[in-house]
Amino acid sequence: MPRAGGPQARSATSPPQVLDNPLPTPAPERSDGAGPDVVSTDSVPQETILFDVEGMTCASCVMRVEKILGRQEGVTEAVVNLASHEARVEVAPGTVIDSLTAAAAKAGYELTARAADDEPRDVVALHEKHRQAHWRRFAVAAVLAVPAITLAMFNIDATWSRWAQAALSTPVVFWAGAPFHQAAWTRLKDRGTNMDTLISLGTLAAWTYSAWALVTGQGIFFETAAAIVTFILLGRYFEARAKGRASEAIAKLIDLGAKRARVLRNGEWLSIGVGEIVAGDDVEVLPGAKVPVDGTVIEGTTSIDESMLTGEPLPVDRSPGDPVVGGTVNHAGRIVVQVTAVGRDTVLAGIVRLVENAQASKAPIQGLADRVASVFVPFVLMVASATFVGWIIGTGDLTIAMRNAVAVLIIACPCALGLATPTAILVGSGRGAELGVIYRSADVFERLEKLDLIAFDKTGTLTTGEMSLTEVVGDDDQFLAWVAGVEAGSGHPIGDAVARGAREREVEPAPASDVIVIPGKGVEGLVDGTLVTVGTAALMAERSINLDRRWEAALATAQDRGATAFAGAWDGEVKGVIAVSDTVRQSAAEAMAALADRNISTVMLTGDHERTARSIAREVGITEVRSRLLPEDKAAYLAQLKADGLTVGFVGDGINDAPALATADLGMGVGTGSEIAIESSDVTLMSGNPRLVVTAVDLAARILAGIRQNLGWAFAYNLAAIPLAVAGLLNPMIASAAMALSSVSVVANSLRIRSWSSAG
Repeated sequence: MPRAGGPQARSATSPPQVLDNPLPTPAPERSDGAGPDVVSTDSVPQETILFDVEGMTCASCVMRVEKILGRQEGVTEAVVNLASHEARVEVAPGTVIDSLTAAAAKAGYELTARAADDEPRDVVALHEKHRQAHWRRFAVAAVLAVPAITLAMFNIDATWSRWAQAALSTPVVFWAGAPFHQAAWTRLKDRGTNMDTLISLGTLAAWTYSAWALVTGQGIFFETAAAIVTFILLGRYFEARAKGRASEAIAKLIDLGAKRARVLRNGEWLSIGVGEIVAGDDVEVLPGAKVPVDGTVIEGTTSIDESMLTGEPLPVDRSPGDPVVGGTVNHAGRIVVQVTAVGRDTVLAGIVRLVENAQASKAPIQGLADRVASVFVPFVLMVASATFVGWIIGTGDLTIAMRNAVAVLIIACPCALGLATPTAILVGSGRGAELGVIYRSADVFERLEKLDLIAFDKTGTLTTGEMSLTEVVGDDDQFLAWVAGVEAGSGHPIGDAVARGAREREVEPAPASDVIVIPGKGVEGLVDGTLVTVGTAALMAERSINLDRRWEAALATAQDRGATAFAGAWDGEVKGVIAVSDTVRQSAAEAMAALADRNISTVMLTGDHERTARSIAREVGITEVRSRLLPEDKAAYLAQLKADGLTVGFVGDGINDAPALATADLGMGVGTGSEIAIESSDVTLMSGNPRLVVTAVDLAARILAGIRQNLGWAFAYNLAAIPLAVAGLLNPMIASAAMALSSVSVVANSLRIRSWSSAG
């Protein structure tokens, strides 16, 4: 029988039972959102292989590598990311990796395999390497191209000027532009094309025609070929620089970890590298230092800055028995931590893997861009050929025909299409990690946008899940001291809450002896030789202790507010009333109001009593409540909402909520970075602040807006520019500058997400 007003009963013979199962099985992946999938024992297991990819320059390359890998034996799925230069391949066990790398190498792409749990690639360093290479070639090209362009602009048609333009432009086309020609030739040998094909054809066509015109006395445009290479190299330089900034999230996360630590070995404190620490070691963390690895405090008290993990600015207190996470910062006192996880098993390493996975995945919105990119280069080649033939027929002027065909080739490069989605995902998922929101994959953004309703678990989600002393109605401090002393001896969470609350009120619990627990009713014990009884009205009646109207009213008032209330009595007389309750999380009401402003309905699902549930719901602003639900009941309720046509999300603490998290269209796990919370949800909220639900929704909307803006710009650019080039209204030099600008603008637009903050 439970204590009145509360869900837990106390036993005199056994420790209190925790209602929620602390070790659930992580929810399986959903196939169609209808509920947990039944995993067949006959299904073929899959392995994930990551490849670092070299040689990709545009969206056509992405499609090419995906197709090459996808048709290899044993491969079930291949996803390639242009922004991170990575391929994520799902294969059947036993698949020969060398066959995949060889197939890609034949097409001109270098793949380097690494295990899924290896350290992430330093993409920032990769883009920096590319930036420096582009800058060197651009610098040389600019020095030579500027005088060639100057001679052409002033229309100096003397023989010496024509030969000077040829001499200045040739090294630009063939040395500075060599990477374009090499890549185009490699693709051609494999009967493929990409953006480099367009650049190479355009510049070589312009140079070859000009070389012929030089000796035949026709009009030349060597400067055009040189300008194209120069502008595109400059664009590649800025693009690599911007992509490096967009990729900084992973590097920043990795850098959060400590590099060295003081570890107790053979009775001495030694400074060693973090990689040498093993589980079970004792690590000393001094004030101001980073906690090197995950562990449990065994000595000392302090406050820890966990903002890198939760996004919350206020430090949290930690004392012996409390967990700490690697990468957080020790603010106050010296502590000793016993190591529980190192390397890839730490919370920080898990977050890095999740962010990396999200950045490497594709959003459904990218499908159209991929389909366009797969046929875009062949289409442009046909348009350029038709442009050349059309202008020859229409004007008979070979120079004009060649110039316009080259403009078509250069202006149509689809690089912006390839960068539109991955750069926004790269920046957005990194920004989410900084704010305490971890997206599991890119498709989550669109699911968040479509939410009609979000269901919230109560305990551990809207509330802290910890009982606290909320009300004391008594005549003096002796009442609280005696009641807290007896409760402290009960060994029950309610008793712990009362004792803790007394100390917070600067009242020390009185020493108690002979404490006994009356299951479902209360507790009794001796204080200074006096029998003190703390419990329900029923217990008072059993002990023939009179409850006058004052105390009955106090009990009823507390219970109406959803609290668990007890009377305290001795010498046959009630001396006062105490109440404990689960504490509502800060900002819960604010979060519910913000969701309502976004036209997202909310409902509370809980296994608690209806009176308690409705009290909490009123406090946070939720009108719809479903109480006394088992985990499977929550899942069934969500399934019914989906059957009614609603797109639903569920927010739970990731412990006993796996069925509901899997059944919802989108599951959000609230936790402190535990593996359970991470594995069972589509979005992990790294702190208990309900505002993070709003942050997750708003940031997803911002990322999608960035993707749509990028795709809109990329498509509009090509749709407008190609007809201008065909019509002869676009000079090839201007086309090359515009093409470079289009890629840079897409990446720059994505970078704006880095400074985003929730306004709701």
